[in-house]
This record gives sequence, structure tokens and C-alpha cells, in this order.
Amino acid sequence: MKYARLTKEQFEELTTEFVNFLATQSIDKAEWDKIKQEQPHIAEQELDVFSDLIWEGVLGRAEYLEHFSKTHVFLFQCGDVYVHSIVLRALDPGIDLLTRDGMQWLADHMFTEQIEMKVGKKEFGPDRNAAIFDLIQQGAFLSDGHFYKQIHGIINS
Repeated sequence: MKYARLTKEQFEELTTEFVNFLATQSIDKAEWDKIKQEQPHIAEQELDVFSDLIWEGVLGRAEYLEHFSKTHVFLFQCGDVYVHSIVLRALDPGIDLLTRDGMQWLADHMFTEQIEMKVGKKEFGPDRNAAIFDLIQQGAFLSDGHFYKQIHGIINS
């Protein structure tokens, strides 16, 4: 398995896709139930293959990621070869960017000496999707890129 198995909830949301996946292998519901009962290791392999296929599709389309911590906001734009980043750090140790008040504070102090901002670019390496998956495993989540575009637009104008 290249990535991680989907959760039970994710499988439930992707029931139709999973049924279609099994159908491409000529496995109907009765056959699937039999495989689960008699060959659980094969069923596990099928779940893993399906999970990797879903992850490949999601990661291949990923454009923007965000990751928030108490003192940092990491914004990523994922191109084909490079990931561009904007990292914001609150220099006030009393601020918690994971709260609504902390995010309001960030908005109010964005371009002041109380916020350290770093912009960077890094090559993904041989496997773009694996690099994006690593960011997700570290706590990043897919986003529409609104926050990244907003900050990027201001610093490049």
C-alpha cells in the first residue's frame, strides 16, 4: 500500500465507486461477501488497492493545502514540480491561531512586526503525490487556495 487505507466513513461515502471498482474485476456483491468470509486477506488487499486509487486521484488534483498550528499557518500551492509556501508565524506567544480570536488577531496584525512571514519554493522530488500525502499526514488539509491567493496577491503587488 502506497498511502493509507480509507476510513470506514470514507468507504461508506464512496460505496458506489467501490462497487464499480469491484465490478471492473467481475466481483459482484455475492462474490465480495464470499471473499470477505473465506479469503479476508484478499478482501484486505482489495480495500488497499481501492484506497490507493482514490488517494492517487485526490492527490493528483491537489492544488492548495493549509496547515494551522497554535503559532503558525502554513499555506501551500502545489504545482507539477514545485510546492510554493507561505509560512506565517505569530511572534506573540499568547496568541493561539487555532482559535477564532487568534485568527482575528492574525488578520488584524498580518503585515506588522508581530507576524513573521516566509515565502519559499521546494521541488517535490520524484513523487509529487507522495510529497503531498506526507504534508497531509503532518496535518495539512486540501483547500480552495483562497487564503494562499489572498496573501500571495498582496505580497506580489
